Order: sequence, then structure tokens, then C-alpha cells
Amino acid sequence: MVSGGRSKHGGINDGDHILAGLALAATATQAAISIETVSVGDWGNAADPTTGYGAVGYSYNIGKYEVTIGQYTAFLNAVAATDTYSLYNTSMGTDLNVAGISRSGSPGSYTYAVKVNAGQDMTNRPITYVSWFDAARFSNWMANGQTTGAQGNATTENGAYTLNGATSGVGFTKNVTNPNTGQVVNWWIPSENEWYKAAYYSPGVSTDSYWLYPTQSDSAPENTIGSGANQANYWIGGYSTGSAPYITNGGAYSASGSHYGTFDQGGNVWEWNDAVISGYYRGLRGGCWDYGSLQSSLRNNYSPGFGDSTMGFRVASVPEPSAAVLVMLSGAGWLVWKRRRVTL
Repeated sequence: MVSGGRSKHGGINDGDHILAGLALAATATQAAISIETVSVGDWGNAADPTTGYGAVGYSYNIGKYEVTIGQYTAFLNAVAATDTYSLYNTSMGTDLNVAGISRSGSPGSYTYAVKVNAGQDMTNRPITYVSWFDAARFSNWMANGQTTGAQGNATTENGAYTLNGATSGVGFTKNVTNPNTGQVVNWWIPSENEWYKAAYYSPGVSTDSYWLYPTQSDSAPENTIGSGANQANYWIGGYSTGSAPYITNGGAYSASGSHYGTFDQGGNVWEWNDAVISGYYRGLRGGCWDYGSLQSSLRNNYSPGFGDSTMGFRVASVPEPSAAVLVMLSGAGWLVWKRRRVTL
């Protein structure tokens, strides 16, 4: 299901909303995770004339790195003591090519921990074996303030996406407003255009302002870990890491970021986006550690309920206000903005 390359193998008032948001936040008992994002501006840009993707008419933030094993472990410990919707795939602990999370206990009292795999700490490597629905539930959890409890509307089943227990199908679009907080949704799975722009767009770099690769290059990257330019974790007659585990820490190719400062949008793991393909599948982009192409023309898609050792994701978020906006929001306006931010 990959195109563009060849695989090696097959009625509430604002005050009530604010109080509701505070109540949600108060249910969280474990330390909150932090997801570093970069700002993607240059809004109103044209699409890449070669592929037709990348036009975005607003500013947004996107994860600097793919969601990590450490971050996903915190998510599991917050909402998956019972794990009603199978957010944990047992291969996360047994497939030594990528394994990074162990599970202990029994349903109702499951706990999760980051594994050491082949002597290596897996905390900052990308989570794998996640479906589109897992990514959507993680986004809901983030949008709801990282609440702790059973997998329900206040944690995983509503927020950025109204899932209500669904584990299949594609009839789910991002909510404009989070039903739990009454505020604009602040974390979500990137749209294909959002993802593409963050990876390949670089204003003024050429006549079309798009690179062929998300390493700010029109030449195919090499796969040497370190500070060399134009490097990525993908298959070039051999694996970048040499041996398992094959996924690398976010930012391991430290001089190979995109124009906006994202890392690993080429290689490491395929990343889910919000595109619906042929009415049955969700989109993936970016290639992976076990794939031999990273070009911008590369598109993949799969059943949204499926995840394997090559599939992960990153999240997008609302941009922080600019300095000019902060001046405009001074005084009472600033206080109102701050109060509303509490619910995000």
C-alpha cells in the first residue's frame, strides 16, 4: 500500500468550561510529560507543484520528534490499568527489533515500564506497534490535560476525536472544539498537509520552495548516526544501527533536521497522518528503518486499526501567541487568555 517507493517486504458558559477543565486536570496524579514542538509559520504557502501537498493557511506547532517510548509509557500508566481498547500491543515488549515497553500485573492493575533492549535505554526512541486509533487516543489524552483513569470520554474517547470505543473505520475527523473543555482542540494527529509542510517546505530555497527530502536536501540521505548533514535512519544496503534495536533516539542525526527544526520525518518510523485513503485507510508518511526510500513523493496507507514494528506518529498543537499578540492581550485581555489556557 506504499506509493513512490519499493518495500523490502510486502450550551455551557465559559466559566463552566474553565471549571470543567480544572476538574479534568485535577484527576491527573502522575507527572505530566512534555512534548517539544517547533513552530511552522509562513502560512498561506502554495502546495508543492510536484505532489500537490503542503499548502497550509495557518500557523501551527508540530512535534520536534516522534512520540517516544517514554512518553507512550506514561500514557499507558495513566489510562491503561485495564486497557479496554488495547493501547498496549504485546509486541512492544517482545519484538527485540524495536521493543521498549514491558507490562506487569493483570487486567485492572497493569503497570508499564520502559525496557532496556540489548543494553540500550529505549526511553527516547519512537514508539512503534501503534495504530491510527492509538495515536488518536494519545491525542485525546493530551488534549484533555493528561488525565488519569479508565479509558473513557474524559481520557481517551473524546477530546480531539470523538471515538466512543471505536477501533475500526475512518469516519472520524478532528473536533474543532474539545467537548470536555469547550476550548479549541490543542493536540491532534497532523493532517497530511501539515505533516508535509513541516518536513519539506523551505521558503525561497528553490523555485517551488520544497526539498525532495526532509533533511533539507534534494539528494538522498546517507544513514550514518551522528552530526553529519543529510543523514537518516533507513535501509541502504544495511541498517543504520547495524543491529537491533533498529530505531534511533529522536534527533540522533543532529544536523539533519527540516527547515522548521523537526527530526526523523524521513526514516526511523512511518508516521500516521489524518488523510483518508480510498475510503478505507489512513495515511502514513516518511519511510522507516526498514525501507529504502524517503522522497517527498512517497505515500503509504494502512488500515487505521493496524500497527507494526515500523509504524509510529508525532502530534501537532496550537501555536503559542506571538510577541505582538501578547502585547495586544495585555491587561484584562491577557488575564482572560491565561484563564482559558488553564483548560488546555
